Amino acid sequence: MRLLIQIIAIAMLTTLAAGNAGGQEADYSREGADTCLSCHDDEVTLALFRGAHAVPTDPNGPFGHGQLQCEACHGPGGDHAGRVRRGQERPSITVRFGDGSPTPVAMQNEACLGCHKPDMGFGWHGNDHDMNEVACADCHSSHAASDPVLATATQPEVCFDCHQQQRTQVLKPYAHPIRQGKMDCSGCHNPHGATSEWQFAQQTLNQTCFDCHAEKRGPYLWEHAPAAEDCGNCHNPHGSNYPGMLSMRGPMLCQSCHSQEGHPSVPADSDGLPGVMASPYMLGQNCMNCHTQVHGSNHPSGSRLMR
Repeated sequence: MRLLIQIIAIAMLTTLAAGNAGGQEADYSREGADTCLSCHDDEVTLALFRGAHAVPTDPNGPFGHGQLQCEACHGPGGDHAGRVRRGQERPSITVRFGDGSPTPVAMQNEACLGCHKPDMGFGWHGNDHDMNEVACADCHSSHAASDPVLATATQPEVCFDCHQQQRTQVLKPYAHPIRQGKMDCSGCHNPHGATSEWQFAQQTLNQTCFDCHAEKRGPYLWEHAPAAEDCGNCHNPHGSNYPGMLSMRGPMLCQSCHSQEGHPSVPADSDGLPGVMASPYMLGQNCMNCHTQVHGSNHPSGSRLMR
């Protein structure tokens, strides 16, 4: 069904741009943007002329030489701008964007992809945002002088409108510097589509993390299997109450995989090994106080990840 809607949207936009089968021009307004601005002269609309979409020297932009200006995105506006009889309802513009738009999301997005598809690659159709009918205009502000989703300091707030759980996580004591405006969501995720889970910028979570944390990449002589498999086994990348964005405090985190039996931090009773006593310096301590190389070690004697 979604594929059918997308095919119909593409066909409608192609027809609007090329005219009818008889070769006649589609019913565009006579004076382009001047016709639109005779009514739509509010601040939101006028902000368009301070942004990237209305640069007259850009030959590929809507306002470049020979382009259709407002109607390049909104479709032919001749009927919408024409005279109407008293009591008659004015016909709607062909493509309307934003909340409450009667235009199908697939048709809205195809209007954008007509120009921006080379930037998207092949990942948009079928990705999480597309399948959940997220319109380009839900995230992007094409009429703004500066699109908030394209700026590092303001992009996260746009994402957090939907991703509420991640908003709470970045407020925790240990998190990436998103609140400080030094990092944005697209540093790790590709919102326009990726072949990886969770739309990571790279193919896996580890490869995405290694873009910044290159010192953890390895290869190591002695690997720590959970770290080599997935950083998310031990870390919460959006934020945590524990140092290092760990998902739990050590030693509980380590003991979720490693048994503590026979370790010097475990008290021995009469049935224990003879002469083995629990070290008072190790009781209840963090495993990483000693096992400092938890991501892996290249030391010849580093099998216990202690050096």
